[in-house]
Amino acid sequence: MAVLTYLEAIADGIRHEMQRDPSVFMIGEDIGVYGGAFKLTKGFLDEFGPQRVIDAPISEAAIVGASIGAALNGMRPVAEMQFMDFVTNGFNQIVTVAGTTAYRWGIPVPMVVRGPSGGGVGANPFHSRNSENWFVHATGVKVVCPAFPDDAKGLMISAIRDQNPVVFYEHKGLYRKIKGEVPEGEHVVPFGTVRVVREGTDVSVIAYGSAVHMALEAAIELEKSIGLSVEVVDIRTLVPFDEEGVLRSVRKTGRVVVAHEASLTGGFGGEIVARISDKAFTFLDAPVKRVAAFDSPTPFAPTLEKAVLPNADKVAEAIREVAAF
Repeated sequence: MAVLTYLEAIADGIRHEMQRDPSVFMIGEDIGVYGGAFKLTKGFLDEFGPQRVIDAPISEAAIVGASIGAALNGMRPVAEMQFMDFVTNGFNQIVTVAGTTAYRWGIPVPMVVRGPSGGGVGANPFHSRNSENWFVHATGVKVVCPAFPDDAKGLMISAIRDQNPVVFYEHKGLYRKIKGEVPEGEHVVPFGTVRVVREGTDVSVIAYGSAVHMALEAAIELEKSIGLSVEVVDIRTLVPFDEEGVLRSVRKTGRVVVAHEASLTGGFGGEIVARISDKAFTFLDAPVKRVAAFDSPTPFAPTLEKAVLPNADKVAEAIREVAAF
């Protein structure tokens, strides 16, 4: 085991696969000589050379398009979006081309589109979006949102080995804030399995990404202050979604809060609530409550950003409401 930051764990997963499989390469803006905007790829150019760590022009469409072509020809590209906000410039390539090729042609498209997402760091509307649900709605694309370093490494390895296009969201606020023990060498976390990060009996909080840490903070505080036992479930992958893993927790506690940092309307929380309503309604002792960002661009001003985004206090308030129903 090694203690790594969330950022270091992602880099470790990519490095492991590049060392293991010569068909894996990276492409993105400033990932080579500069080492990436967040220094995640620092040292990769020296280790693997310019043919496998490719500094691309500032064109997400070109980066994604080149990656699709490489994947169709037997390579396994890992394409970096310098900020996931700009994945929109390659959206058509991912959704219309990569996402449907296996269905249309019967040919796999093994590629990863990865990069930093999320707010809470004063990065303004152009660098703070949580856009994961766009790709949930696109058939043929897998969507990954890890919350912990060990999962970040293990899910990255799974993403690179997958035969389908994978969009991999890395919350930038977790990059250096979250540390943890990460297995060295081979470490694979399968897609489609939840992680119960805290056992509880009174209320379940279903979350992913940064919201998992908000939920944990709220759960610890509520246990200390009012003796509430809160279970926190990290879904880890949105596609594929471990429905049964979520329902297991719902049946156990009967009270549920769903939390994510993406905006409320159209967020993945709505899908989770719909599944719970369909498959576990008779187990519920209270309405399911959602905690998410306002339906607004993320403000630059710290006070406004704090007001718009979810946090541990907002999650705690939602937990209190469903517990008291």
